[in-house]
Amino acid sequence: MHVMSQDEWRERTAAHESRVDAVTAAHLARRRDHRKHPVEDFLFTYYSFKPAQLRRWHPGAGAALAGAHEAPQAAWRFYAAERDRVAVDVDAFVAARGDTLRFVRELLVRTAGRPARFGCFGLHEWAMVYRLDPSDVRHSGWPLRLGASGTDAVVESHQVACSHFDAYRFFTPEAAPRNALRPTRESQPDLEQPGCLHAGMDLYKWAHKLVPVVPSDLVMDCFELARDIRSLDMRAAPYDLRELGYEPVRIETPEGKAQYAAEQRGFSERGQLLRARLVEAIDRADSLASPTPA
Repeated sequence: MHVMSQDEWRERTAAHESRVDAVTAAHLARRRDHRKHPVEDFLFTYYSFKPAQLRRWHPGAGAALAGAHEAPQAAWRFYAAERDRVAVDVDAFVAARGDTLRFVRELLVRTAGRPARFGCFGLHEWAMVYRLDPSDVRHSGWPLRLGASGTDAVVESHQVACSHFDAYRFFTPEAAPRNALRPTRESQPDLEQPGCLHAGMDLYKWAHKLVPVVPSDLVMDCFELARDIRSLDMRAAPYDLRELGYEPVRIETPEGKAQYAAEQRGFSERGQLLRARLVEAIDRADSLASPTPA
């Protein structure tokens, strides 16, 4: 157990809060003004972790904070104080969320062990608006770059091959049968692959679901990957977001496909490193937990 002095954990807390404030300030300002952003709000609306929760600093399992009477963590769930030190109560966490811990580990390990595929070209976003009236699409305040008929033509001229259930479930009824796969929640561990943009974004979801076992620096690294992936996701989408500064990745062209795949490869490599760190954090917590009675 690594014990942090009060000076050390206060310094790390302040650095974390500054890091979070920098990435949440614009969203919070928009929320106060009742304005929406089709790209940048996604991580705060689709995922359940609120900015205030993200701002709380957690050292992760295996670290203790000196001066329990001064540490706010002493009053938080899944922490316990002993001998003027406060640390994650791994046994309490495993008792409450052991099933989630095991599911996430299996999903991450199985995903990491598969070859990455880079031929989807972001067509999931196009399949989500296929044959819809433009007024009914999710981001109806923004025009379709190729118009409704042009968007439909892109879907019809490609093989859609989405492996991610949480993208596939938003396909329009007409688009779903065009997908080469039929992802379900139950088949998720069998289909996830490290080239998938949504699987990369979801590393943030798994990280925040495992707080406080997972340290906040890793949660934020996953957040920043998800934020960067979301930008590509929407630049390759059928919407015209140039007014917001997002130059489109024209996946309907050979050049656009090449650009998309190149960026996708970079995100896949970053995601694999984060998967390994998440598995390491889970295994550290498992090693600290009391043995389960036979």
